[in-house]
Amino acid sequence: MRDLEDIETVGVVGAGTMGAGIAQVSAMAGYSVVMRDVETEYVQRGFDSIEDSLDRFVEKEELDEGEKLDVLERIQGTTELSELSDCDVVVEAAVENMDVKQDIFADLDEELPEDVVLATNTSTLSITTIASVTDRPEDVVGLHFMNPVPVMTGVEVVVGEKTDDDVVEFAHQFAEALDKETWESDDKPGFVTNRILMPWLNEGIRAFDEGVASKEDIDKGMKLGTNVPMGPLELADHIGLDICLDASETLHEELGDRYKPAYLLKRKVDAGDLGKKTGTGFYDYE
Repeated sequence: MRDLEDIETVGVVGAGTMGAGIAQVSAMAGYSVVMRDVETEYVQRGFDSIEDSLDRFVEKEELDEGEKLDVLERIQGTTELSELSDCDVVVEAAVENMDVKQDIFADLDEELPEDVVLATNTSTLSITTIASVTDRPEDVVGLHFMNPVPVMTGVEVVVGEKTDDDVVEFAHQFAEALDKETWESDDKPGFVTNRILMPWLNEGIRAFDEGVASKEDIDKGMKLGTNVPMGPLELADHIGLDICLDASETLHEELGDRYKPAYLLKRKVDAGDLGKKTGTGFYDYE
């Protein structure tokens, strides 16, 4: 059994929204972090995102200025995958594309010692398929963080076909060390969350497109009727409409027409209106 007490440095591959969030919560938990992306500007964007998030914690008096600076000092940015060689656990949070993830895991397999757990933050792709390019599929596990990572308390632990039981247990313990709660899913398309969430989002978008109600009333109805914090259109904007489309298309391919993406979702993505991150989606954020 891998000992959580032996973990000192966490590697994060990808400095986008999810990667930066994972780097932040790891540093807030006291770990040293190496955050890697392919371009210096992407790494800097990750740091900017982390600093903005920490500023909100300071404004809410959940951190003071000194604690914020301590968190930032624990994070090292790099464009070199080799800089992860001394990490004790690595979480991949790159783009949701199987070829990209397999390339990363093949490289990590060569760079890292045999006892390092390799986790992926994938929300829909097969853990088993990602792990198949390594010589250590038993050490590969899914750690699916929810967005925004510093705020959301849940992490989905996904078990691949060859993932060792002790790696699964370690994944739960590591997520809990980051002040998260966990649940576990088998390596089936969409796991628990997106298997249920994506049809809900798409049906909300279809209801709006077909004139069932205004977007405001669809979201209000779902919030008041089911006690969720966001309705489907608002939540899709926060997740990113491109991410919702990618996830829906993956599930449609794997599970059939019940996961077919809504036409309006495709149209929004084609128009470049991706939600909150671009300033415009179903709602205007500018």
